[in-house]
Amino acid sequence: MTQERYIPAATTCSYPARAGNLVRPMSDGTEIFRRIAEAIEAARHSVWLTIAFYADDFRFPDGRGALFEVLDRAVERGLDVRLLAWRCNPETSHYGRQFSGSSADRAMLRARGSRVRIRWDRTATVFCQHQKCWMIDAGRSSETAFVGGINLSAESFRRQDAYVEVTGPSATDVHHNFVQRWNEASERTAEDGNWACDATDRLPFPHVASEPRGPSIVQIQRMLHPGCYVDGQAAPGHGSFDVAGGERSILEQYKRAIDAARRTIYLENQAIPIPEVATHLERALERGVEVVLLVPAIPEPYVYEARLDPAQQGRFDSLGALGRYSNFLLVGIVGAEDRRPAYVHAKLMVIDDTWATIGSCNLHALSLSGHSEMNASIWDESVARAFRCALFAKHLGVDTASLDDVAALHLYRQFAQENRGLVFALSPAAYARKPDEGGLT
Repeated sequence: MTQERYIPAATTCSYPARAGNLVRPMSDGTEIFRRIAEAIEAARHSVWLTIAFYADDFRFPDGRGALFEVLDRAVERGLDVRLLAWRCNPETSHYGRQFSGSSADRAMLRARGSRVRIRWDRTATVFCQHQKCWMIDAGRSSETAFVGGINLSAESFRRQDAYVEVTGPSATDVHHNFVQRWNEASERTAEDGNWACDATDRLPFPHVASEPRGPSIVQIQRMLHPGCYVDGQAAPGHGSFDVAGGERSILEQYKRAIDAARRTIYLENQAIPIPEVATHLERALERGVEVVLLVPAIPEPYVYEARLDPAQQGRFDSLGALGRYSNFLLVGIVGAEDRRPAYVHAKLMVIDDTWATIGSCNLHALSLSGHSEMNASIWDESVARAFRCALFAKHLGVDTASLDDVAALHLYRQFAQENRGLVFALSPAAYARKPDEGGLT
């Protein structure tokens, strides 16, 4: 790449920033799952995936069927198919629908005669195995990875979400992550911790990165709770990393990227930023950087409860502080068909039309302190700009390819303030207040 690379990569990371990747960002559930299904159908050797939340109403597009219909067909073709699923602790049983290996789950697998190799994995106390990645043909010339945050449920198709497909050297790091988690999954020795395999089923770590496939620099970044994994075998071409001490490279990258921003920061996130991140956004606003943050206009109930909790007030005070800057915009979005507020589940950021990150990591305390997460950060001006233009075309109904990033964010602000397109402005000071408490929805 010849373009200036002034946004620094994370340094406390299991994986390096690697050149030579081909990346394809996507922001529509149907597009995302159609492309993943195509990759599974084209796979020649293996299909591996990690899931957090799962509902049995999930179906792949175009009549391809349910998750296990697609995976079982891949097994029948002779592929090595493996699934790593989160198993919740009592503290997290209320988080949402999961594939936890319950008696009903195992009865379903037995009735299907499923030979998908499955292993369950917990993490500490209130935290979640929140990674949602897919690995196709690990270690082969056709190695392809998908990194993002969309859940396996029918509801996910109605949400604003994002994924990125990566082929090239950084796909090998997604491969490495899966091996690390598979070999050390918490439940591997439990009586009900495996399906179609046992505790002796181990995978070899990759020793050579995939061949270059494109022009993008990519770094695979993670959040890992200390003590989840202890095998620090280095990724190909990278020094050893003390994974036993955990990893916080996504948080590091957010802060370093925001600090390096020169013109614009565009974020979509399920959560408002914790104060540690909001402080960096405020410094960017002080420098004159334009910042737009798309969040759920109607957040989940726990956010309304947090608004009333004095111990949580710092989060909302930080958001209110951002709202005092004229170059900050908090925005919600409606569905194109019903014009009702749509839920924002994406976890992405685009800076200066030169850099982007896409993954599973929310900007709330759980994701940034104990959940296991994965993001792909991308240094490629053409990719970042095209992705931002695609998002704005979807949200505004306007092609902004002729505008630079500053002019495009100004247009976004105009549309949000005028309730045009699918976007509308929110009040940072009133966010997550119920209507009878002076809130706006």
